[in-house]
Amino acid sequence: MKTYRWILGSQSPRRKELLATLGHPFEIRTIEGHSEAYPDTLPLEEVPRYLSQLKAEQLRPTLQADELLITADTVVLLDGQILGKPHDLDDARRMLRLLSGRQHEVVSGVSLTTTEWQRSFASHTLVTFAQLTDSEIDHYVAHYQPLDKAGAYGIQEWIGYIGVSHIEGSFYNVMGLPVQRLYRELQDAALLP
Repeated sequence: MKTYRWILGSQSPRRKELLATLGHPFEIRTIEGHSEAYPDTLPLEEVPRYLSQLKAEQLRPTLQADELLITADTVVLLDGQILGKPHDLDDARRMLRLLSGRQHEVVSGVSLTTTEWQRSFASHTLVTFAQLTDSEIDHYVAHYQPLDKAGAYGIQEWIGYIGVSHIEGSFYNVMGLPVQRLYRELQDAALLP
């Protein structure tokens, strides 16, 4: 088993919290102004994995031979479109109204990258929201931070408690990092005992 120093290529507090649960020390490394553009021809369910690889390629020049970079990207898919991070609070309300009373898919792409190799995967979760009232949506938007979350919601926050009626797949994937799958991938790559 080769030992690497782990680097999380994300400023997301949720990814930091989730990666910490694996009990392995890591540091945060990011670059300003990284691109999140993807080809229009790319199937939507492949976008998160592509973006995790793109983040990794932008950070790869900073890696040392003994470092493992972990990058991730999460999107919400509904009606053949990606609901990314909302532009403003009105956009957050619009997204939550679209999700209300419906099922959507959350896809996270994760890349494990060293100076010599890269391994990527995607995790899929189906989430169903109960019907949300305008006052519930307004309360969430006013008291939480929907602007830094794909689909304008955090499943681990108030809106998840009162709104999510059913989930198929990894809860942590919806938070932004499919920890169980990541753990297995690290084991398969002989990076964990």
